[in-house]
Amino acid sequence: MGRINDFRNSVFRDTSFASLMNKRIYNVLLIATPYDAFMLEDDGRVDEQIFNEYTALSLRYPPRFTQVSNEEEALQVLQNRPFELIIFMPNMVDRDIFAAPKQIKKQYPTIPIVVLTPFSKEVSKRVADEDLSAIDYVFSWLGNSDLLLAIIKLIEDKMNAADDTASVGVQIILLVEDSVRFYSSALPHLYKFVLEQSQEFAKEALNAHQRTLRMRGRPKIKLARNYEEAIRIFDRYQNNILGIISDMSFLREGVKDNFAGYKFGQYVCKTGKTIPFVLESSETENEKYARELKASFIYKNSKSYPQDLRQKIMERFGFGDFVILNPQTKQEIMRIKDLKDLQVKVFRIPDDSLRYHLSRNHFSRFFYSRAMFPPAEVLKQVDVSEYKDMDEARQFIFDLIVQYRQMKNSGIVAVYQKDRFDEYSNFARIGEGSLGGKGRGLAFIGAMIKRHPELKQPNFTVNIPKTVVICTDIFDEFMETNRLYPVGLSKEPDEVILRYFLRASLPSSLVENLMSFFEVVKRPIAVRSSSLLEDAHYQPFAGVYATYMVPKIDDKYEMLRVISDAIKAVYASVFYRDSKAYMNATSNLIDQEKMSIVLQEVAGASYGTRLYPLISGVARSLNFYPIGNEKAEDGIANIALGLGKYIVEGGQTLRFSPRHPNNLLQMSTMDFALRETQTRFLALDLNNPPTQFSVDDSFNLLRLGLKDADADGALQYITSTYDPMDQIIRDGYYPGGRKILSFAGILQNDLFPLAQTLDTLLHIGQKEMGRPIEIEFAVNMEPGNREKATFYFLQIRPIVDQKESMNEDLSLIPKEATLLSSASVLGHGIMNDLHDLLYVKTGAFNSSNNQQIAYEIEKINRQFAEQEKGFVLIGPGRWGSSDPWLGIPVKWSYITNAHLIVECGLEQYRVDPSQGTHFFQNLTSFGVGYFTINPFRGDGWFDEAYLDALPAAMETEYLRLVHFEQPIVAKMDGLRSLGVVMKPIAAGSSEREVGQYPLP
Repeated sequence: MGRINDFRNSVFRDTSFASLMNKRIYNVLLIATPYDAFMLEDDGRVDEQIFNEYTALSLRYPPRFTQVSNEEEALQVLQNRPFELIIFMPNMVDRDIFAAPKQIKKQYPTIPIVVLTPFSKEVSKRVADEDLSAIDYVFSWLGNSDLLLAIIKLIEDKMNAADDTASVGVQIILLVEDSVRFYSSALPHLYKFVLEQSQEFAKEALNAHQRTLRMRGRPKIKLARNYEEAIRIFDRYQNNILGIISDMSFLREGVKDNFAGYKFGQYVCKTGKTIPFVLESSETENEKYARELKASFIYKNSKSYPQDLRQKIMERFGFGDFVILNPQTKQEIMRIKDLKDLQVKVFRIPDDSLRYHLSRNHFSRFFYSRAMFPPAEVLKQVDVSEYKDMDEARQFIFDLIVQYRQMKNSGIVAVYQKDRFDEYSNFARIGEGSLGGKGRGLAFIGAMIKRHPELKQPNFTVNIPKTVVICTDIFDEFMETNRLYPVGLSKEPDEVILRYFLRASLPSSLVENLMSFFEVVKRPIAVRSSSLLEDAHYQPFAGVYATYMVPKIDDKYEMLRVISDAIKAVYASVFYRDSKAYMNATSNLIDQEKMSIVLQEVAGASYGTRLYPLISGVARSLNFYPIGNEKAEDGIANIALGLGKYIVEGGQTLRFSPRHPNNLLQMSTMDFALRETQTRFLALDLNNPPTQFSVDDSFNLLRLGLKDADADGALQYITSTYDPMDQIIRDGYYPGGRKILSFAGILQNDLFPLAQTLDTLLHIGQKEMGRPIEIEFAVNMEPGNREKATFYFLQIRPIVDQKESMNEDLSLIPKEATLLSSASVLGHGIMNDLHDLLYVKTGAFNSSNNQQIAYEIEKINRQFAEQEKGFVLIGPGRWGSSDPWLGIPVKWSYITNAHLIVECGLEQYRVDPSQGTHFFQNLTSFGVGYFTINPFRGDGWFDEAYLDALPAAMETEYLRLVHFEQPIVAKMDGLRSLGVVMKPIAAGSSEREVGQYPLP
């Protein structure tokens, strides 16, 4: 029981198939007379024969043959090129037929030399009398090109066996045979069978590349030609022997021993290991010795020998179907074809049959033969007596299969196959095009998680949700088949473009795949954009396109309609007005943009008729707003209850640095906690499937208050409670009193290691991506189960930061020389081409006018875009917030030409600086500076009076634009989070003085 529990709690490490078969034969030197070479090639090219053999068996790296006629030519070629194998066809008229290989072996002792010759009695007699010390193997050429393949693979197996068995447990098939003619016939049959079976089992791999690599894990074949060699190979590899095929009669102690195979079988039996043994003999009466050894018997002179050999290997070595037998009658009960079949049928295997097959290691052999080493190793180590009962054994086998399949699916982009995608599949692609930026990021995340098994903690596993990516070639087919480019590229309103797209038809092959996808996925599905440019490495788009959430619908045809409409709506969002404005700002061409779609299970728990995660969040490896003892490189996270769309749209979140989870600015004072923490959240409405899709991708989301979450029982571990009687906030959930989303149970009481996991992920991600990163994530904990939570890694993208030099100490610049200064700055570098400043007039400000102010800013921004000029934008509250009471709700397209943006708090309008939203990601992508100042409390400086005294280039009720003939220079030190905007220089000042001396 103890060992079984240990195995249950262990984490499988994936087999590194890429590290197997590292030593290969790339070049073969053939020494033969032109006639012998011609006979070998059978009127064709030997290279072509080998290439065809390799191709038929899905093998890679076919070797290249070089033919020479004699020893002199061979030595000359060997001086100039490397060879891994020499095949020598002796000329029987020579007195010393092996003189050439002997001489070559002296100079090149590490190159294997194989003699290949047509056998006759005369040839056999001469070979028997020769000194073969320089020869590695002798083979009889019977005109079968399969023998060349077998020779090459036998030598490669000999070269790699030691490393591959030691590293991952690759298995060995041992053939014991001293008859040259017989093993020359048997080896091609054996290799062909093993390679065909490996090719069949490799189909379980998830994509073509994995199938090719999986072939490297096939069993190796070792040839022993006498008793001592057989014992030596067995002793070395006995823990990795898949099966043994042995002749009855062969050399022992230099003399022919008619019972050598029987004696070798006895030696194997004495080890106590259950190893399949096939005894071969030319004498049928030797079958009794096979029965005594509990071995199979094959009559060597049978005309059906190849078929008999194939059948015995299939039955005994774990190849082919796994036949479950009745141990008393040996009658077949059921057949198991593959891993998925075993997973389904294991609970139907009778107790006595299960015990019979387990006690004989048949299950581990089933896995070994298919190169599934992790579960094979575990089952081999557990004795049948260690199971409490056979129900535990069934569950243990089932759990091993689940763990193995989950491990294999992790970090791999599988090709979607509708008959094989199931609940244990994790990431697949439909189509041959690009995954798009978001899809690539998710694939990268999966691979990164797999490389770091420390992220899989028992009670807090890091994973990505089940994902299928519809690649960009499906988008191309959809657009061209439905002729949608003219309307997409037109100036039609977004609503009109959406209507055209919704009327169009998706490719029929995609529809079939979607139907099978719904049968597997039992949760709501997020239909997310993943364009070529989105989250790109050097200029990432973020939040430009649509993401729709779709609840699970029992009627799969209705589910198909809704998901299809969601896909078409995401496609349409490529051509919306905001997308086109973004394209213009980035100098990209919209007709070059291509969209893939990410279909992904929505992370969250169901609470009655709504679904949402316990935590959604955004985190960055660089923190441009450090407080207290935080450093920029410590990173920053913003978390909230509910769906993550609330965060990326600028909603109120809890901010903390993963390395300083107790350092919560928003909980520093009671007044701050009551005013600056989350009060609303987003959830998916499970009751009302979308009937008509909207340009607004949040049209079917519920905007709820904390009382709704409290009624769901979701607040137990993430809140503090305000006691109005004692005027105090207590960490934890208590009856009565206002609930404050402090996430205290997680950040302070370590319910699960969120902060530590984020810190690890940010630093691993930054290291692997080679630049600062931003991630999106969600944490799910099923209601009432505090023992286990899952961290869903949803997205990773680079933060594009400017590398301009900033050596000046900005803190030394006198206040009088600046228009404004800030100690809370996002951005890095110098801007010296700004001539215009647009600010919201403090005296006229009222947050009820924020929406109107946003529209006015959009009009002014359009004028600057037409002139291709930038400006400074200053205003109160949080820019880009979806809540107009928190700030001016500008969309990115409203402010594309604002090169520097300032959040300016007012005495009566205090808003904590926002960070981590898509809005902010776009600011950093373009190197836009972002300052936060609160002059009323001495946090930064803004000389509004100076601006008010200057003439206005344009003025409205709420806004004022000032134009400067000389530039106003902005300087930002992102690491120290300092920034200034200088007053314009006097005309005629030298370049050295730029930004240092204000106008008199």
